[in-house]
Amino acid sequence: MALAVHTSDRPADFHLARPVELICFALCVAQAVYVAASFMQGSWLVDPSGQAIATDFVNVWAAGRQSLDGQAAAVYDVALHKTAEAAALGDDFDGEYPWIYPPTFLFVAVLLSLLPYVAANVAWMLLTLPAYVAAVRAIIGHRVGILLACAYPGLLANVMAGQNGFATAALFGGALVLLQRSPIVAGCLIGLLSFKPHLGVLIPLALIAGGHWRAIAAAAVTVAVLALASAGAFGFDTWAAFFHSLASGSTATLEQGRAEWAKLQSVFGLVRMMGGGNALACAAQGALAGAAAIAVCVVWRSKGAFEVKAAALVTGALLATPYIFLYDLVALAVPMAFLLRAGAEGGRVPGEMMGLALACLLILIFPLVKAPVGFAAVLVVAILIARRAIFSPTDHASPFVPAQAGTQGPHTPPSR
Repeated sequence: MALAVHTSDRPADFHLARPVELICFALCVAQAVYVAASFMQGSWLVDPSGQAIATDFVNVWAAGRQSLDGQAAAVYDVALHKTAEAAALGDDFDGEYPWIYPPTFLFVAVLLSLLPYVAANVAWMLLTLPAYVAAVRAIIGHRVGILLACAYPGLLANVMAGQNGFATAALFGGALVLLQRSPIVAGCLIGLLSFKPHLGVLIPLALIAGGHWRAIAAAAVTVAVLALASAGAFGFDTWAAFFHSLASGSTATLEQGRAEWAKLQSVFGLVRMMGGGNALACAAQGALAGAAAIAVCVVWRSKGAFEVKAAALVTGALLATPYIFLYDLVALAVPMAFLLRAGAEGGRVPGEMMGLALACLLILIFPLVKAPVGFAAVLVVAILIARRAIFSPTDHASPFVPAQAGTQGPHTPPSR
């Protein structure tokens, strides 16, 4: 992938080589055509008879309806929630889609459930996709970021499942873009990301290592306000049911294999898919999570470029959790965008563009290769970040914190 960069006082100007531009455009069209064709042939949203199709989104809509009916705590009862899901579709279906989110996410579920099921699914995509695209565009600092965001092959899995990968990526990317310029707003976005707590374990470590105390305070306040508001709206018993469900949910997914092992895009899923036991998988996941935590702390304590720090945090978060699916890897577009930004500001590292292309290819082939290829893609991006941290160890002026001539050099830490 060729990328020409023109440096100046404003954000760098990106120019994709013509073949790369055509490939990105082709990926955008191919994904749009696939979604449209799936709808027309009755394999997305509704079947040929007009019956709504069960996807991950049904658990959100059904949880919203249960909450409106004054039964919010029942969303954590698998049997009762399955009954509500069947009622939402007007028909029973094989399998189950358990509600695993904290009660704070019930606010979103309630709002979506005010719409008819299919309309709510479409609305959720139409609201969160632009937010994700805007975050990537802001990171890149150029309108070509819109094309790159839409071409990213991880989008398809999120759309087909009606999942929240766009929201996750938008909050992660937006928080990091704003962290130095508007730490309070960034902290609020991080607090909103708490609806997926397993992806946020490394965030406090990074913020503490970087000394971003205002963002930490804002995130903590946001989480506390959301928790209290949800307790007031849905009852304290809903939080009790949530904590009680954590153990059984973890056992069903990580020990009993409620989802296919190949669908888990983590080292845990890889070990289980290859026949390893739960203890071995936990040990491998723990070792990787520990290594990711150490690496993130070291990078955030360093004087390296902020783009590298941001990329390391998101990638580390994706590596640290055992519970991650392909739709969650929409968030991988965020560190990839930061790497492109780092190349524009600090110069390219040989092979970096090919590495990013390889990561995209690994995600693209998942429907054909039922294996943790997404985990391999995250590892590729992690290696690219490590190489850039090694070859470009010094900080340069961040595009997210405008420096005034004569007052702040490229190595002066921004105020927080």
